[in-house]
Amino acid sequence: MALAVCVGLGDHYSGLFYPLGGPMSWLHRAATLLAAAGLLLTAALPASAAPGPNSPGKGAEHEHFASHPLRVMPQAVNTAPTGLSPAAIQKAYSFPTSAAAGAGKTIAIVDAYNDPTIASDLAAFTAQYGLPGCTTANVCFTKVNQTGGTKYPKSDSGWSLEIALDVEWAHAVAPGAKILLVEANSASFTDLMAAEDNASAHAQYVSNSWGAAEFSGEASSDTHFARPGVSFFASAGDQGAPATYPSSSPNVISVGGTKLNLDSTGAVASETGWASSGGGCSAYETAGPAQAAFGQYTQLNCAGKRATPDVPLDADPASGVSLYDSTSYNGRTGWFTVGGTSASSPMWAARAADTGALVNASYVYGSSVAFRDILIGNKGNPCLTGEDLVTGRGSWDG
Repeated sequence: MALAVCVGLGDHYSGLFYPLGGPMSWLHRAATLLAAAGLLLTAALPASAAPGPNSPGKGAEHEHFASHPLRVMPQAVNTAPTGLSPAAIQKAYSFPTSAAAGAGKTIAIVDAYNDPTIASDLAAFTAQYGLPGCTTANVCFTKVNQTGGTKYPKSDSGWSLEIALDVEWAHAVAPGAKILLVEANSASFTDLMAAEDNASAHAQYVSNSWGAAEFSGEASSDTHFARPGVSFFASAGDQGAPATYPSSSPNVISVGGTKLNLDSTGAVASETGWASSGGGCSAYETAGPAQAAFGQYTQLNCAGKRATPDVPLDADPASGVSLYDSTSYNGRTGWFTVGGTSASSPMWAARAADTGALVNASYVYGSSVAFRDILIGNKGNPCLTGEDLVTGRGSWDG
């Protein structure tokens, strides 16, 4: 049995929202702009490179969202993948391997700005790994703006990298499902919520790899993540505590991160809690009925508030996944190795689509998922049996 080790981290960030993959460095942003959910990369960047999205501007505390800051690890060339493959993730978590997994379902990806090369990048990714083709021609892949039209917003290299990760890995885990990419006009709260509403009207599973600091009155926006028959997922973030929004909404499944340690055969030797996985007790949201009634909830000391994350999957860039992006990112194109809870959220959404079930809090806190519990470690938040504030209930294993 794989050993599960959990380590927490207590970083903080401000209340601006940014995409996972823009030009502002996560190091530069750390003091003031640490976003709620994160994408982490493996690729060589100059010291001055800034791997966050373009700043969408400033305003009220909750006016803008962001995808979580990219972390890029050294990678000599971008001409071949060096990160984990779809087959490696399938083996590590005993995920379905059928090309029809997710058939009959639609996974929506909500991001900001336009990725002009996503269709061709998805084609390159599927060809590399022998996945079923997912194109506009076979009605597997569809891209729309926040109102469902085809007049796309302006492009942004950071968000394009985020989009490539989200779309490619949703397809990797649920190759039989349709993918709907909804591009918000900007990273503003209003635009992203409009995109969210459009996505949930046309898909059964919606993944969000962006977020920001919690804010007073956020609960009034939870309705954007509530539609009958739709499962919502949101990255928990990449900077430890505190909780972030929309991950803190009780209407979404909050997805944290782990590190996979594989042996020479590709089997899981251990799965450890990722030190930067987001999570904590919400400052404003009340725990939903399913979480509040869960046996180990009281040990989190959240005093009736929402606890995040609910679940994790692989997110540490040291065990990151491969993606293909031909939109220039800091002067580079091709293959990148990425991590962050921006990776774990679309993978969870896709795994949910494989089941065909409504995967909400009742499902997660019930007995429908075989969990690999993360048990050992303490750094800011302790890892506990059953549920904790770094890895939630544990990884989906089987």
